Amino acid sequence: MLSTVNTQKITGDHGMGKLLNYSQQANGIEGTTTHASFQITIYTAHIFRIHITAQQEPNTNPYSVITQPTDIDFKVEENDEQVIISTSELVLQIDKASTRLSFLTTDGKTINEDDTFGTSWIGEQVTTYKKLQEGERFIGLGEKTGPLDRRGHGYQHWNTDYFGYPEDADPLYCSTPFYIGIHNQLSYGIFLDNSHKTHFNFGASNRRFSSFSADSGDMDYYFIHHEEVKDIISSYSHLTGRMELPPLWSIGYQQCRYSYYPDKEVLNIAQNFRDREIPADVIVLDIHYMDNYKIFSWDKEKFANPQQMLQKLRDMGFHVVVMCDPGIKIEEGYPSYEEAKDKDLFLKYPDGSLYEGQVWPGWCHFPDFTKEETRVWWKEQFAAYTDLEIDGFWNDMNEIATWGQKLPDLIRFHFEGEESTARKGRNIYGFLMAKSTFEGSKSLLNNKRPFVLTRAGFSGIQRYAAVWTGDNTASDEHMMLGARLVNSMGLTGIPFAGYDVGGFVGNASEKLFARWIQIGAFSPFFRGHSNINTRDAEPWAFGEEVEEISRNYIKLRYRLIPYIYSLFYEATQSGVPLSRSLAIDYTHDSKIYEQNYQNQYLFGPALLVAPVESTKDFTKIYFPEGDWYHFFSDELTQGAQEKIIECPFDVLPLFVKASSIIPMAQTVKNNTNTLGDTMELHVYYGENSNSFEYYEDDGETYNYQDENYCLRKIHFSPKRIEISKQTGKYLSKFSTIKLCLHGFKDQSFIVNGKEIKANEEEYRFIEPVSNFDPIYTEPNTVPEIKALKSIEFTNTTEAISIQWSK
Repeated sequence: MLSTVNTQKITGDHGMGKLLNYSQQANGIEGTTTHASFQITIYTAHIFRIHITAQQEPNTNPYSVITQPTDIDFKVEENDEQVIISTSELVLQIDKASTRLSFLTTDGKTINEDDTFGTSWIGEQVTTYKKLQEGERFIGLGEKTGPLDRRGHGYQHWNTDYFGYPEDADPLYCSTPFYIGIHNQLSYGIFLDNSHKTHFNFGASNRRFSSFSADSGDMDYYFIHHEEVKDIISSYSHLTGRMELPPLWSIGYQQCRYSYYPDKEVLNIAQNFRDREIPADVIVLDIHYMDNYKIFSWDKEKFANPQQMLQKLRDMGFHVVVMCDPGIKIEEGYPSYEEAKDKDLFLKYPDGSLYEGQVWPGWCHFPDFTKEETRVWWKEQFAAYTDLEIDGFWNDMNEIATWGQKLPDLIRFHFEGEESTARKGRNIYGFLMAKSTFEGSKSLLNNKRPFVLTRAGFSGIQRYAAVWTGDNTASDEHMMLGARLVNSMGLTGIPFAGYDVGGFVGNASEKLFARWIQIGAFSPFFRGHSNINTRDAEPWAFGEEVEEISRNYIKLRYRLIPYIYSLFYEATQSGVPLSRSLAIDYTHDSKIYEQNYQNQYLFGPALLVAPVESTKDFTKIYFPEGDWYHFFSDELTQGAQEKIIECPFDVLPLFVKASSIIPMAQTVKNNTNTLGDTMELHVYYGENSNSFEYYEDDGETYNYQDENYCLRKIHFSPKRIEISKQTGKYLSKFSTIKLCLHGFKDQSFIVNGKEIKANEEEYRFIEPVSNFDPIYTEPNTVPEIKALKSIEFTNTTEAISIQWSK
């Protein structure tokens, strides 16, 4: 337990003061200063927790960090001026005179250091000030508008319902107070674990310091240092948890509108996808499926027989995701209202009366998810959905959103018996609603994985839900902003993120929708969505040309499912996101932070995506270090250069890094369960060795936790390709592997010691090969995926080695 200082509350401006005393503990030290007490805990050799309080009782967030400190070797040393704590990877110096902190590498380079002000208070507000280092950049903070490099900008975390938000809006719906600092070939991360309203200043209106502060509570932050940004993200997700494997169907295309009704319209939308041969896995039901917007109910006129409708959708190969808002209508006889009221589960005012807020159903009470009994009750309510075999849930309006946008600060939250107010509870509300939805539905689904989508959240939300960027607008600016938002969420540990393709507010033009669906195909969460009283926004609603473009890019998304699902597996193991800001792999390349290139990103380790506005037929792209193949033509471009690329509105600029390995399905019909029995393994020749972990399981259950999975490491070197022996007991759905080779010269090939000859029964040698349906464009200008050579062979669980020579 963190010790406290027996002093009267100081209401003025003050810092920590002098270090008075300290003692060594099992995982660090704790001590007191003139005006505060502190505890420094070593979680790993790379992670230090700094917990500082000026209060009699520490005030912390019990929900985000789920990891305990590990036993780690560390040293505590002291001289006249400093106390020094060191591990094998990190050194912390504490100045005795001021209790200011400095973090250094083991060879003495300054990573991060307090400014003269250190950690200090103005009334309740606590702030830590950090010296701005030469050339320092800042990335991350999750769902924040603005540039990739946040230097010179300031932000706050306060979950807010912001309909049709402008490009520079702040704050938005989801709070993840974690950022990464970069300077002088060094990188570090800071996670401020405080759910009160927090503020981050990266040299905005000053050129002396960066700072982070909380309006109340303790200064409680984690300092992380690695050489690589991806390892900082991994350490952050080690603290706050990693996502579970999603159901395979949830990474297919999802179609939504506010709202599809009645049931005949829902079935008509689904049938259109099948008749038009556009793959899709999900139809989403917004609030109009409910009886007067009451959660856990069905409109008896618009959806007279939901069980029958749901069965018809299942027969067509669709899953259904239903909207779940937190507001419980105040209505006598409404079972959910009566039960929660009787069990004392709603948020209250200080006088014990229930808080009332107005939202879609009218006047509502709101469940207090900081109370265990509420979470148990919420789980029980979800039987109304799971009994109908619904396994997808959309948590919306959970900032909390109410008409008027002024949730009173004095509302009381239970906080597991440590009662507090909405000042502490607001930012955590959506997180706990998603936790309750995920854990509750999971317990009811008989070994099936649920899918949960949320608008609001807090650090650690990745454990329970995918996150989308709320009520965006139908504009080129929001399309480009969406890419940055998703990449920024990836930098803060949220791998499963996306945006409303086509824009929710307003009407997309034909070209805008076509471009957006191309980019959306390379987003972890892929959903088309549009607002009430706007034009229809299904892939076929914009004319035949756009329909054909949409069909081809949605099909391409599905063909990439073996690659994408493997990336989700990687995210469960390391926390590294699917959509990767170039700052992850090219951290110290100044070009990637320029306005012209900050929207570019890697989708997984192989694919370079260059989002471009619908108004452009040419765009300038920056190719980072390395060699890059054009995805559709195999044209090779050397990296570390800018280049103007033609990009008519039916072709997305898309490139593959040399030495990459991309597993793909050969065909796709209706959904993620119709990907055929042949896997194409696309390998792009390069001068560097590379590896890819291919992962597969049944995509639906938790049987993978009992080794029912297929995991194989695929290794490329300039002399051979090796596919490891399978780990796990799951038999792959792909009975045949077609090895598609890009950029290879006229070599001869030897598979498992046997030279390949044309027309042999065991190995079939095919040349040339084209592997992509034509994109809709003018005759004779059709981009394709091209491979010089293709080798097809039976898929077994045994190791495979392919060698070649000129």
